[in-house]
Amino acid sequence: MRRERRVKEPIVAIMKDQNEGQSVIDALELLPMDEIIKTGDVVVITPNWVKSKLPYTGTVVGPHTLQRLIQYIKTKNPKKIYIATGSGGDPTPRVMKTVGYDQIIEEEAVEFVDLNYGPYVELDVEHNVIGSTKMNKLIEEMDVLISFTQLKQHEEATVSAGIKNIALGWPPAEIHGFPKKDLGIHEDLHGFIVAMAKKIPIDLTIISADKAMIGTGPSDGKSVDTPGLIIAGTDPVAADTIGARLLGFLPQAVQYIYSLFKEEIGAAQPEKMTLRGIPLESAENIFSQAAYDQKIALDKDKIKDIHGNR
Repeated sequence: MRRERRVKEPIVAIMKDQNEGQSVIDALELLPMDEIIKTGDVVVITPNWVKSKLPYTGTVVGPHTLQRLIQYIKTKNPKKIYIATGSGGDPTPRVMKTVGYDQIIEEEAVEFVDLNYGPYVELDVEHNVIGSTKMNKLIEEMDVLISFTQLKQHEEATVSAGIKNIALGWPPAEIHGFPKKDLGIHEDLHGFIVAMAKKIPIDLTIISADKAMIGTGPSDGKSVDTPGLIIAGTDPVAADTIGARLLGFLPQAVQYIYSLFKEEIGAAQPEKMTLRGIPLESAENIFSQAAYDQKIALDKDKIKDIHGNR
């Protein structure tokens, strides 16, 4: 099983095009994609399909943007592309049919795997509540893992972005129940997210704020319409850190981000990241204007350090 992500340097691209799909492609073009995806790779895309609600609610990713992503990845000549996730709120096939992902998968001739079911392998998680868990065997076959999700405030995780998407999308509901709370994941949710992030490296994180969510996420909050605002990065901790800043949170406000930073799993200091695309302050202003009808930039005039000091 893979132990390290393809590109260790924390590179984060922020882009905004009126079209979400084009904005994703523009952001990816600012990353070293030829190092992330190589000819002959088995590529797995895990989209956020938490519940059978339509994309305009900010709950799940847009099907047409997912299609654009698949088409872009095909240009890198992978051996195989999988769409693989396990919904926690509704059966995954229901989410697929409600939103129209099934049609995209058929049109693009990629393979779908419902991670809520086996065949399984056992994964040592090293979590204080869950020491190990069954996981779909795809975890041993993939070369590249892509997390594609919406940016959300979350009632327990504070922020739901690239890392949580994998940490909660991969454990099987057949074992953990719907909504994956039966065996203790939520007894120490941040600790579980950290443990999963250490075990399952994410090679490419794509976070869409095109239809984001504030308030009581992951599925019952207020949708924020910020057309085409996209974050993409090689380091999932760095990408989630930038996403959290759009919501107004420094790293220590999000326990799993700060823990991964302290354990040197990823970068949480923007001044130590390679930031590309539109400026961070501009992205914060764009998002806050859409969310709160007022420009509120956490990094106004100057990027704050890890604890927000000037």
